[in-house]
Amino acid sequence: MEFKKLGLDPQLQAQADMLCGDDRRLARVSAVDRGRYVIRNENGELPATLTGKFLHFAESSVDMPCVGDWVCVQYHDAESSASIHDVVPRRSFLRRKSPGKNIDFQMIAANIDAAFIVQSCHFDFNVRRLERYLVMVNEGQIEPVLLLTKTDLVSADELEHMFGSIRAAGITARIIALSNMTGDGVDQVREVMEAGKTYCLLGSSGVGKTTLINQLLGQDALETGAVSGTGEGRHTTTRRHLITLDNDALLIDMPGMRELGILSAGEGVDDSFADIKSLSSQCRFSDCSHNNEPGCAIRKAIDKGELNAAHYQSFLKLKAESDFNEMSYMDKRKKDKAFGKMIRTVLKDKKR
Repeated sequence: MEFKKLGLDPQLQAQADMLCGDDRRLARVSAVDRGRYVIRNENGELPATLTGKFLHFAESSVDMPCVGDWVCVQYHDAESSASIHDVVPRRSFLRRKSPGKNIDFQMIAANIDAAFIVQSCHFDFNVRRLERYLVMVNEGQIEPVLLLTKTDLVSADELEHMFGSIRAAGITARIIALSNMTGDGVDQVREVMEAGKTYCLLGSSGVGKTTLINQLLGQDALETGAVSGTGEGRHTTTRRHLITLDNDALLIDMPGMRELGILSAGEGVDDSFADIKSLSSQCRFSDCSHNNEPGCAIRKAIDKGELNAAHYQSFLKLKAESDFNEMSYMDKRKKDKAFGKMIRTVLKDKKR
């Protein structure tokens, strides 16, 4: 397969040429599973490992390769395996706060053109969670497309109400309603996807992501779980994997996400709540806190019913979460650097 069909564009090619040089070759990471890597080149897929030098100079989890990354590699054993030396700078990315109490980034995927944010109409629909996904997508410079699945399980009025709730939250992204049972809407998803472009599916477990991929592939290539009595699917995807469709579009399948922590996503919050940002610029005072100040455009819009109060509260919550986690992350990085400096000093003293 040509690299162009694998998603390589002129910008990435130019950066790869400078980084890889004449000694190493280019490949794309197609799967990551517990620290094990699979890369894809013109001839197919093969396993790859990180070099000791790469691990030594990687300062944080952000530096580690993820699905969709372009990497400089060196082949071994008649090109049956490879070692990864460098990661080509990403033009887009998906990341979140690591699950649990650890304040760190978790890289999810990279070099994505559009993200399909999937929610089930029947049990999973939640505008506040949708806003979280949009912050993640917008922060990584990725175009969002919303997919509402399992439309066969709700009425036309219920579906229209969901559309209205999304638009009332100031969300302007394209929405596609579909049913994996009837096939309605699947062709619209297929029409969005272009050859050589990379897409991903984001959503909770059981919303129909794997079934949709099988619909797009035209075969049951991926295992799906049985549907429960409530219409909720069961989690099946266990690792992130880059898949090529018949029209040469690329799709990253990934496990459902239970936690969507926001870390250092200030721009993503502003982009996802552009309506609030626009209104705040109309306040009488530039440092307006939007509480009791006279001439506050935010409070005026809420009082007149022009701005959804829950939407505004979600903005405040996500912004506060992002700022708090970023502060904690920076403190952690300072402590890690100080500890590393101490270790290096001790080692130098022992050598003397």
